[in-house]
Amino acid sequence: MLSYSEKDISIEATDLSRWRLKIDHGRQTWHYLEIEEAKNWPQSIIEKYWAKQSGRTLIEILIMVEHGILIGYRRESKKFDKPKTALESARKGFEFFKLLQTEDGHWAGEYGGPMFLLPGLIISMYITHITIPDSWRIEIIRYLFNKANPVDGGWGIHVEGHSTVFGTALNYVVLRILGIEADHPYMVKARATLHKLGSAIAIPSWGKFWLSCLNAYNWEGMNPVPPELWLLPYAIPVHPGRFWVHTRAVYLPMGYMYGRRLSIDVNPFIESLRQELYDQPYDTIDWARARNNVSEADLYLPQTKALKFLNLGMTVYEKLPNFFGLRQISLDECYKLMQYEDKNTDYLDIAPVNKVMHILCTYYEEGPNSEAFKLAKERLIDYMWMSSEGMMMNGTNGSQLWDTALAAQAIIDAGLGNNVENHDSMLKALEFLDDAQIKRNPTDMEYCYRHPSKGAWGFSTRDQGYTVADCTAEGLKAVLYLQNKLNFKPTLVSKERLCQAVDILLTMQNDDGGFASYEKIRGSEFLEWINPSEVFGKIMIEYSYPECTTAVLTGLSLFKKYYPDYRVDEIEKVCQKAAKFVHTSQKEDGSWYGSWAICFTYASMFALESLAYLGETYENSESVRKGCEFLISKQNDDGGWGESYKSCETGVYSGLDQSQVVNTAYALLGLMSAKYPDEKVLRRGIELIMSRQLSTGEWKQEAIEGVFNKNVAISYPNYKFVFTIWALGKYAKIHNNPTIQF
Repeated sequence: MLSYSEKDISIEATDLSRWRLKIDHGRQTWHYLEIEEAKNWPQSIIEKYWAKQSGRTLIEILIMVEHGILIGYRRESKKFDKPKTALESARKGFEFFKLLQTEDGHWAGEYGGPMFLLPGLIISMYITHITIPDSWRIEIIRYLFNKANPVDGGWGIHVEGHSTVFGTALNYVVLRILGIEADHPYMVKARATLHKLGSAIAIPSWGKFWLSCLNAYNWEGMNPVPPELWLLPYAIPVHPGRFWVHTRAVYLPMGYMYGRRLSIDVNPFIESLRQELYDQPYDTIDWARARNNVSEADLYLPQTKALKFLNLGMTVYEKLPNFFGLRQISLDECYKLMQYEDKNTDYLDIAPVNKVMHILCTYYEEGPNSEAFKLAKERLIDYMWMSSEGMMMNGTNGSQLWDTALAAQAIIDAGLGNNVENHDSMLKALEFLDDAQIKRNPTDMEYCYRHPSKGAWGFSTRDQGYTVADCTAEGLKAVLYLQNKLNFKPTLVSKERLCQAVDILLTMQNDDGGFASYEKIRGSEFLEWINPSEVFGKIMIEYSYPECTTAVLTGLSLFKKYYPDYRVDEIEKVCQKAAKFVHTSQKEDGSWYGSWAICFTYASMFALESLAYLGETYENSESVRKGCEFLISKQNDDGGWGESYKSCETGVYSGLDQSQVVNTAYALLGLMSAKYPDEKVLRRGIELIMSRQLSTGEWKQEAIEGVFNKNVAISYPNYKFVFTIWALGKYAKIHNNPTIQF
């Protein structure tokens, strides 16, 4: 069997020098230009000497810099001598990081990693006859070949995961749609792995859905998703409006498609897929038995007895007559809610999974010539991202607000914001934060099960329009930093708008004192007993998270410092309850579990920072001492910290032998917030970060940084700049910037 390291099979690529990133109010879209167009749209840094000095190929440099370079301007990166102090290292790191700031002020970057996003896009485009640009086709093929497991040729649920039926079957289908023949050596190897894992019969429910839409699986082999659930009174505990926002956003269009049993017509290509995906003849498959057949390689969350009972009841319901035309009434309700989602997000929708499902529903409901279908198509490009390894689909339309808010705080807290050469960068960041604040509430938000958004910040852009608690808090903090801690005192965001952000945050506290992601908890945790996904954990309702809670706690505390006359008593009460949650969510070993990045080092950083805002330090707080001792116990022999995404899956710390600069920065920031007294411990971590810095001032990409739903890792490539610069600068301020000896 061929190895992926062999060079006798070439992977086609586009001319990477012709790709450009267009920026518009945070919107980031990649465009492949004709040769003459490319000449008139100046390329960014292309100097061969830089490629040579940084250890990257020219192609990698071109793509990496185009992730967020100022369009239409030429910038040059310098080669630096090795820094001797932490502050010098931070300064040189930011000199490079500034190159990736876009003209509207945000830091762009990929938000990839999950391997189940591209299949929904390509399957939907195939079914709806949306033309797949040839440049997309070439680069998606290259990306999938590059991300295939080098041992068995399969794909996992994310880029660092083991091969699964979910990842392998769906990405195999993508490659076939894009023109790769079944007898291609890569496909032969992937298909062998798929069959070994149980074939597409054993694909999880989300995969059953996509293959059913494609008519390469039978709807009878899928557990029911009846659209009638949306007609239940909201008071009923299982109403979908009580689900976590992403879950209800996915199961809404899924229920519509399931309710209509919509599939593309069978053609020779589909007939071929039916033969390739299964290890038995298609017409011999027992679809009723296949409903609960999920490969052990995929199964993260086995079905509970409650879910089995519910599925049995819904299966019986599906065989009953359509009383009072209930099915059509429920389909109309589902589609109406989808229309609100489209319009309230300017057709972006909350994330790529429901986005591409909406495309399908709109195609079948309104037709390919409708205005809604046209508007929906135009937003597909917002989710696509070019990298040195090909084209991927981001987990949202980006992480623009989140990355920029953290970057601004990092640069100012590191003592670099007031440097004259950085004034323009800081002002541009403030302009983006000003622009990205959401200025309106969703239309009919109560009917749409939406939280208010006027005054909030979301994860990506203002158009996407969803309030996120910690993004609002970090956006608030970043604006307060930029408008109060810089010596040139720029002011763009008024007190009124800052107060609107505070008003939003004060509506989001849960009864336990913690804060969730998009809204308050709406449902009972018993809903997790009927989690139908099989591959994701903790997706049915919102939860209070240490990271979200600590962000809000620090954001409100900082706001109170600058505006002590606004809702001060309410803010104080909210902060006290939040602080109590931070204490009670601490684990016995002193750590905090992180749900949105990896993992214990990440959450512990935020927790220790928030407790420092309350005056709790290593010297006077048992909780802080335990938190510090946990971090110290995980320090590697090389002085750094390295944590695996497995921590998120298992809930138990999983270390990496190779330290990561990002995890190291997390741990150092937490320890420094806590005023941990042993400077030698901190110095060793700082030395590790500095030793990894390249001559250009950058750091190489290491292990994946983010996570969601316990089982899916996702990339935050800007973290290797944001948190390293932050840790270096903070160390320099605390310890008077001593010289580091290697």
